[in-house]
Amino acid sequence: MRPSAFLLVLAPLLAHGAPPPLAIDGLVLGAAESAVKERLPSAHCQPLQWESRAADRRCDDSRARLNGVDVRVTVYLKGDAVQAFDVRFESRYAARFAKLAGQHFGTAPVEERTEKAHVQKWRAGAEQALLTTEPGERRASLLVWRGAFYDEIYKVR
Repeated sequence: MRPSAFLLVLAPLLAHGAPPPLAIDGLVLGAAESAVKERLPSAHCQPLQWESRAADRRCDDSRARLNGVDVRVTVYLKGDAVQAFDVRFESRYAARFAKLAGQHFGTAPVEERTEKAHVQKWRAGAEQALLTTEPGERRASLLVWRGAFYDEIYKVR
């Protein structure tokens, strides 16, 4: 398996009723920065360029593949633990990523549609995901996080 391949580990956790971990080649929420660099060698890690309670570092420009789709990944860390990852891909593959998130969370998404965006949201315990596509835009995004990351990452204090 290529180092940048994505894995979705299902069997052991489904038997216990817990959602399967969404992983980037074994990299899950809570992993250390050293695991990010090992599993996503194209990532460029640096301190966050703004102050946030959600993260203090980010690793950008990671290239990977998920379900046969080329993606870019940004990983956000706080205290040497992955708090979130943002997967960006061509919007024509949004349905594949919605299916992947649905398998992980084991639920149908909550959907919102506006003139500017189609948003699908999932939640299981403290872990959440947000799939965003915008009409006419080439790229879409699947953001996966835990805790208050989404509310805190760009909050100005």
